[in-house]
Amino acid sequence: MNETRTLDVSGLPDHAFGHRSPMWWGTFGVVVIEGMMFAALLATYLYVRGHAETWPLAALPPDLTFGTINLLVLLASCVPNHLYKQAAVRHDLGGVRRWLVVSIVFALGFCVVRVFEFQSLNCRWNDNAYASAVWALLGFHTLHLVTDLLDTVVLAVLMFTGPITGKRFVDVSENAAYWYFVVLAWLPIYGAIYLLSRWS
Repeated sequence: MNETRTLDVSGLPDHAFGHRSPMWWGTFGVVVIEGMMFAALLATYLYVRGHAETWPLAALPPDLTFGTINLLVLLASCVPNHLYKQAAVRHDLGGVRRWLVVSIVFALGFCVVRVFEFQSLNCRWNDNAYASAVWALLGFHTLHLVTDLLDTVVLAVLMFTGPITGKRFVDVSENAAYWYFVVLAWLPIYGAIYLLSRWS
């Protein structure tokens, strides 16, 4: 007599955090690809710097004020980002909602300061190779910041309106992981644009 045995998996969770989640692997892949893009842009900046007799080319170094404010804003934004990531892992809906909103405020503040930052670069994007490299670095970083801000706003709306599922908490957690990438990417860009331009 053949007896068919089946494995009952109905009690297993329908979502997971970290490397057990397909969303984690997708985020990881995007970070690797975009990290290589930032590395290529930085390499371009350093290549032009290495072949220039004076630096920056035909321009004063950019004002430190707005870039440094944005550095501080991004570093401070890691606190609410970490808190909503931890709340997501705990399935703490109130914490996720609260800290997502705070994170959105930080990102909006960064975007406002970035407008002034572009205005204080002392060059236009098409002035020379230095200007093009600086604008490309800031432009691509801004693009990543704005796309993650929009993603965070969408997630916040979903967390307030529902439906609330375990997979939605995973989305929130991975969004927080991507924000860390946006913050970490800013550190070498800040160093190249604001510090290296003052280092003869």
